[in-house]
Amino acid sequence: MMNHLYEQLTALKLTGFRDALKKQLAQPGTYQELGFEERLSLLTAEELTCRENRKAERLIKHARFRLNAELSKLDYRNNRGLDRALIRSLSQGNWLTLKQNILLTGATGSGKTFLACALGHNAC
Repeated sequence: MMNHLYEQLTALKLTGFRDALKKQLAQPGTYQELGFEERLSLLTAEELTCRENRKAERLIKHARFRLNAELSKLDYRNNRGLDRALIRSLSQGNWLTLKQNILLTGATGSGKTFLACALGHNAC
């Protein structure tokens, strides 16, 4: 019976839901006291999380970033000329919703590519 349900969830591409259901069934004591709606809510939340993660992975793969950069790894030394407040503002992604572009300028080796990749990863 459960194998048939797992197959149906897989056919419907609800793999996050399926895996979360397996987890719930493997740990009955943890989820036993929850009502049907609460357990269903946990299952659907896990499916949404899995879809968001897969989308981010797909976007990053499609973007073909040259570096696996993160904003948290930026070097703010004085000679680099990076403004923490500006980077923090850019990391919020308002420029994306406003459909604006970012132009990065600087000397060779100043970290333009790293910053561009970090902002791209953050946007995904």
